[in-house]
This record gives sequence, C-alpha cells and structure tokens, in this order.
Amino acid sequence: MNIFSVISLLGGLAMFLYGMEVMGDGLKNASGPALKKALGKATQNVVFGVITGMLVTAVIQSSTATIVLAVGLISAGILNLNQAVGIVMGANIGTTITAQIIRLMDIDSGGNIALEFLKPSTLAPLSMFIGILLIMFIKLPNSKTKGEIFMGFGILFFGIINMTAAVSPLSESQLFMDLMAKFSNQPILSILIGLVLTVIVQSSSAMVGILQALSATGAITFNLVYPMIMGINLGTCVVTLLICSIGSSKDAKRIGIVHILFNAIGTFLFMIAMTVIHSLGGFPNLWESVVNSGSIANFQTLFNLITAVVLVPFSGKLVDISMKIIKVTKMDEEDRADLEVPDEKLFEVPEMAISEAGKAIAHMGEVAIKNLKRSCKLMYVYDEDRVSVVHENEDNMDLFTDSMDNYLVNLSKFVETDTDSQRVSTMMQTSTNFERVGDHAMNIMEVAQNIKDSRLEFSDSAKEELEKVKDAVFEIASITLEAFEKMDSEIAKRVEPLEEVIDDMVLTLKNRHIERLKRGECTTSTGIAFVDALTNLERVADQCSNVALLILGEKYKEIVGNHHAYVRSLHQGVDNIYNEELIKRREQYLKDL
Repeated sequence: MNIFSVISLLGGLAMFLYGMEVMGDGLKNASGPALKKALGKATQNVVFGVITGMLVTAVIQSSTATIVLAVGLISAGILNLNQAVGIVMGANIGTTITAQIIRLMDIDSGGNIALEFLKPSTLAPLSMFIGILLIMFIKLPNSKTKGEIFMGFGILFFGIINMTAAVSPLSESQLFMDLMAKFSNQPILSILIGLVLTVIVQSSSAMVGILQALSATGAITFNLVYPMIMGINLGTCVVTLLICSIGSSKDAKRIGIVHILFNAIGTFLFMIAMTVIHSLGGFPNLWESVVNSGSIANFQTLFNLITAVVLVPFSGKLVDISMKIIKVTKMDEEDRADLEVPDEKLFEVPEMAISEAGKAIAHMGEVAIKNLKRSCKLMYVYDEDRVSVVHENEDNMDLFTDSMDNYLVNLSKFVETDTDSQRVSTMMQTSTNFERVGDHAMNIMEVAQNIKDSRLEFSDSAKEELEKVKDAVFEIASITLEAFEKMDSEIAKRVEPLEEVIDDMVLTLKNRHIERLKRGECTTSTGIAFVDALTNLERVADQCSNVALLILGEKYKEIVGNHHAYVRSLHQGVDNIYNEELIKRREQYLKDL
C-alpha cells in the first residue's frame, strides 16, 4: 500500500462522511418536525423511548444528532432525564443501520440481474443519477430534499467502494497480516484503537465502515472485530459528551454521562462474557474466523441490542449515577424554571381556567425577571452554570408562550362574557411581553459573553451608571408583575411614570458615554457593550409599560386600542396621579445620576 492508496483511502473516507451528512440532512429536512414530535412523545416508558430513539437514528444516520435533539427537548421541558435514557439506548441501536446498508458490498450476484441492482457498484451511480434529476430538473415540492437523500446515499457508497479499493493491496502485505494477527490477541489494545480513532474521525459509522472496507483484505478476524467495535462505541460516547458539555445545561451533560455508562457497562459485560466463552472452548471456529462486512454489521447491531435489553431495567440507576457525577447544586434547585400550562379540562369552568392561566403567566413573568437579574450579574461575574440556567429557562419560556397561546385561543371559545374575553386577550398579550423580557435577558447575556471573550471591562463610572438603571428596571418589572398578579389598575398606574424616567436615564447616559469616548476614557468595544446593555434594559421597561396599559384597559375601556394616545395625554400633564409619581421617580433616580 503506497502513498497513492493512502490518498485514495482518505478521499473515500471524505466521500463516506460527506455522503452520510448529505443524506442525513436531506432526511432531517424531509421529516424534521415529525422526528422532533416523535422524540417528544417518547415519554410513555423506557422501552418506547428505545424504539423511538432507534427509529429516529436510523432515519438521520447519527446517534449523536439524535442525542443532541433529545438534549434540546430536555432543555425545552418536553422530556426529563429519565425519559431521555431510552432514547440514548435506542440511538445506539439505530446507528447500526449504516453498517447494515454497507453489508450490500458482500452481495454476489452470480449473474442475477435483480441482485446486480442491489450491489453498491450499481446502486451508487443509479442513486446519484436519480438525485441529480430531482435536484436540477424536477421542480416539484420537496424534490430537492429528496434529491439530496439519493445523492448522499450514492456518495456514501462511492466512498465505501473507494476505501475498499484503496485497502485491497493490503491483502498481499505480510506486514499488515502480521499486524492484524497481533491485534487479534490484544483485545484491550483493540478497544483503545477503536476509541481513539472514533474520537478523531467523530463518527462511529465511519469507523465501522472502514473496518468493513478492511474486511475485504481477508485479514480481519472476529477476535479483532469484537473489541474494536466496543472501542468505537466508547469513542462515539466521548464525542457526544463533548458536544453535550459545550455551553449546555447539567442535564445535557448527564445525558452524555449516561451514554458513556451504557457503552462502558456493555463493553465490560461483553468482554467478560467473551473471555469466559473463549476460555471454555465455546464456538471454537468463531474466534479466528475471517469476517466480512455483514458479520461486522451483525455484531455491532447485536452488541447494542443486547446491551439495551440488559440495561433497560436499570435505566433509573444510570440516571442516579449521572446525578452523582454531575451534582445538583442549590442554584439548580432554586433557579430551574418549572412552567406548565393548565389542564384544558378546566375549560368547563372558564373562570377557573382564566384564573389558573393568569397564575401560570405570572410565574413565567417571575422567571423572566429572574433571568434578567442573572444576565445582568453575568456582566460582572461570568459563570457557565448561570449561563446554562439562563439558556434553559429561556427555552422553557419560548415553549410555554407557544403552548399558552394555543391554550388561550382554545379557551376563548368557551368564555361567554365580554369581560372574560378581554381578560383572555390581556393575558395572551402579557405572556408575549413577559417572553420578550426573557429575550432581552438573553441579549444582555450575550453582551456579558462578549465582555468575557473580548476581555473588556467597564469603567467605575459606567458600572455605577448601569447599576442605577438596573435598579430602576428591576423596580418597574416588580411593580408590573404585582399589578398583573392582582389585576390592580392602581398599581399599574405607577408603571408609566417610571418608564418615562428610565427613558430619560438611558438617553442621558448614552450622551454622557459619547463624551467619555471623545475624551478617550473608554474603548469603542466597551462603549458598544455599554450601549447594548442600556438599550436592552430600556426595552424591558417598554415591555412593562405594555403590560401596565393592558391592565389599565381592563378598567378604562377607552384605553383599549388607543395606548399611544393615552400615553401622549399623560406626557401632556393631564393626569395628576401620573404627574405626582413622575416627580417622585425623577427625584429618586435622576437627581443623583
């Protein structure tokens, strides 16, 4: 095997990986929403989760992608850690579908035309031809997506054909034969090689594909294959754990740990079983027998299937171990948002349904405000755990808002009075405004990340100014939440004067900051971060104003649909209560600014 064969092998590997990606992307685009929906319903029991994880992975051709999808559903509150364990086990089984497809390399047509069509040397060009027709010439809905599936399938097979051709000279190499024989007698070394190479390639399917290509040399025995496949499975766990650990929640990291535990325990049990069987003389013709690509695919499938069957009853224990490794902190218990939409059975009593929806939205507002406070703290003390909590809660709020909108739309069909209809409308708009508070909290967190990554630091005067604006914004948020919880128009009247003062504060500080920039007292990058933080804080106050106006509209019908006109009239000084509150807030926040 010379340098040109190595180049051909690397090219074949590249085609194999690219073909997998193109085919997987096409399948995801064709059935993405259905896949997420299927994963989201994997909540009945662990066995159902295993089946779902297996089917989804068979479609998208990547166990890592399936597990990452499950992590997203955990963050969104659709799945919990216990329910995701089954998906992890199923993903390990589903990923073996690629190897089962590659086993078509073993087909000997014997002149049979039907079998000749199933050979990769025929399927690859035919699949690519169909793919290019769908992509370039057929203009039907989803034809491009379907074309990508066929194209990826063909490229994948061309890759495996290329790899097989590249390694075929090794069948005549005595050095290669001796090396394979040496590995066959060192299972631990074979496990380590499989693990390391999979971490490098970042695809268990690709590594098994390489093994299947090497099987064409006639030098690959069962003694070598079974420990190497176990190592490959462990390697893909390391890749998954790394992906799950980057900027993710603790539950995401626990899923990565469960994945490792599943494969590590399976490897340990299989190695013991294989060693005992071998030492007792069981299956004497198996160990030194030469394997083909079909045998490799079968062992990989059996290993993952048997491991899943053995460990399904102990799925809860795997979760417990992961919880001990990634411990629950006091902050996790206090800060994780638990947002739930009320039961639609309450529609039979609309007043109760409205009341419970109001409580749920108020809780979401509380979560949004807490996220805002966490994000502001991140600008000074950056903490990855706090970042994870902000992300997780934001995902939960997004999902909750969509669910609550559907709930309120359905509830509106049951309400009978204009007052209740108005209340439902108020709650729907309030939910959206609270969700936007959460969005601004995310924006401030991104400012904090920029400060950390760019090693920026606010001046003492900038910090002091931000603190004053934060105090005002936190107060307006607290007043707004209280007004909504009590549906109290008198409390709501206190919001607009403070919102105007916050606008004045932000304008004053932005102008003052421009002067600092002119004097060279801070950098442009720091200035952008400072202004971004101020802008998002100001917009939080705007959302609070929106909610207060909705509450006032419950009592003063003339305000409904005329928010801007009402606010203009306040600014013109026609309301004594507003004027008194405005003077008080200016004295509180603007006097010493």
